Amino acid sequence: MRTVGVEEELLLVDPDSGDPRAMSAAVLARAARAAGDQEESGTEGNDSDSGEAAGDADDVFEKELHEQMLEFATQPQSSMAELAAEIVRCRAEASRLARETGCEVAALASSPLPVQPSVGMGRRYRWMEEQYGIATREQMVCGCHVHVSVDSDEEGVAVVDRIRPWLSVLTALSANSPFWQGKETGYQSYRSRVWQRWPSAGPTELFGTPERYHRRVADMVATGTILDDGMIYFDARLSPRYPTVEVRVSDVCLEPGTPVLIAALVRGLVETAAREWRAGREPVDHSVSLLRLAGWQAARSGLTGELLHPATMRRAPVKTVVRALLDHVGEALSDHGDLDRVESSCAELLAHGNGAQVQREVWERTGGNLREVVAECVRRTQG
Repeated sequence: MRTVGVEEELLLVDPDSGDPRAMSAAVLARAARAAGDQEESGTEGNDSDSGEAAGDADDVFEKELHEQMLEFATQPQSSMAELAAEIVRCRAEASRLARETGCEVAALASSPLPVQPSVGMGRRYRWMEEQYGIATREQMVCGCHVHVSVDSDEEGVAVVDRIRPWLSVLTALSANSPFWQGKETGYQSYRSRVWQRWPSAGPTELFGTPERYHRRVADMVATGTILDDGMIYFDARLSPRYPTVEVRVSDVCLEPGTPVLIAALVRGLVETAAREWRAGREPVDHSVSLLRLAGWQAARSGLTGELLHPATMRRAPVKTVVRALLDHVGEALSDHGDLDRVESSCAELLAHGNGAQVQREVWERTGGNLREVVAECVRRTQG
């Protein structure tokens, strides 16, 4: 069974005002001290009911581009139940470390309140700030990245080619960024629009072979416009570090159960695409132009309007498109034992709303009080 890992980026906020706080260095230092304390006492992480270990805090958490952000990465998991438990553990540990340094964590894909982001220290981040200017300084958005194992680069490129039409649906399901710099944006996932400012971000054409994929990456790096292959920000890419396909289209999700849904769907897409490839089925050749429009429509509508249907690239009701995705990956989900969980989670999202809808509901109920929006999201981040 293919393993799945999740990376989540969280926002660090003031516990009273909800304003983003540049506290990542302090939180990471606290995590390192906690890991040192564990070593001295002879313990190695926290055992869960499943027997898995969460790992040392300084191995789990990482710095991000902006000092108002904190990232964690799960271990690869085969079981969605174990992945769910690890996400809850990581979010709880992030919250504990943040509180010990005087802030809170919120699973917000963009800050509802105005902020002047602080770019982190280090050669890489400074190069990005000099190269991309205001796009770097404003790129304080939090995503959810999903890694799914593949057997080879050949299989990985076949997967990347075949999952392209379905990725916009993941953006709609995960949408959690309706506010930007104190304003209502008119989008459900404004994060995804900000993310498109990177020159290497977005959907890709068909590659066909690993050689063409790697040649394209090498040519992009050779332009000097990006620093290295770690700055290839395709919607779906071969990870430069792990034997995985990495899907990068989702907002960080408000409720801890939603990234598990996204991860299960991504694994289903990867497995379905690999089976199609082995069966000799060619990928759907939608143009990058149409895929960009599908991504825009998903960012605009989320789960509240119409989406572009991945098969036809024509407008269709959200429920119709989500049903099409579930039907497309249904066999793989069933084989993984994920079908009931995914069906239930999708039904709940469609009935009760994703993070963007929760934020808007609080905003409307409180007369446009964005501080209350942040406070509610802090409460919901751990479930």
